[in-house]
Order: sequence, then structure tokens, then C-alpha cells
Amino acid sequence: MPGKEQRRRRNPARREMGALEAEILATLWASDDAMTPASVREAVDADLAYTTVMTILTRLWEKELVVREARGRAYAYRPSVSEAELVARRLQATLEGTADRSGALSHFVGTLSPGDEKALRVILTESDPPT
Repeated sequence: MPGKEQRRRRNPARREMGALEAEILATLWASDDAMTPASVREAVDADLAYTTVMTILTRLWEKELVVREARGRAYAYRPSVSEAELVARRLQATLEGTADRSGALSHFVGTLSPGDEKALRVILTESDPPT
């Protein structure tokens, strides 16, 4: 049986796991209105199967990352969280999964660009309670 890397080389266009979810979320964030599966499919990749888009949208809805509303015989989807909120949730979940939170935060801050580090300092300063 071929290994994962060998299968990936045979089908280089195949997305990494989670990449399609991210692509669909980015499409929804960029839209001013709720989108049907057909409109998402057209915006992301018209070669995708409609059922694939439906499956991903349903998974995002089950994860409470999108909300859906009836639109004719289908649903239209819109994000229930912003990109910044989702990233913050993921960072928090990652921190909760480590025994050395201070070490993880220290390494993270060490990888920030000077601009990002400055932005973080401003945010931390502004959120400090008055003494």
C-alpha cells in the first residue's frame, strides 16, 4: 500500500487536511452576504463536487463556525466568528494542551516579527488594569 507521501506525489493538487475548510471560511469572510453551497463552490473551485462543498459547510456548521439560514430549497451560510476570533480560539486551545504554557508563550513571542511584537506590546499595555 503506498504511503501518504507517495499518494501526495501522485496527486499534487490534493489539498492538505483542513485546507478546504480554511479556504471556504476565507471565502465566507470575504463575502458581504450569506452564500449558498453553489456560490461557495463557484468562488472556491468550480471543479469541486457540490457534495464536497456541502460536507465541508455542514462540518463548519457542526463546529459552530458558520450559521445557516434557509434560502429557497437550500441553506445559505455565513461565518459566526471572525478570522481573528478563530485564530484566538486555536491559540487558546493549543496553550491549554501544553504543560509549559510560559515556555510556549516565550517561544511564540520569540518568533514574532518586530511589528507583531510591537502590536502585542501595545495590546498588552492597553489591556493592563489600572493600578
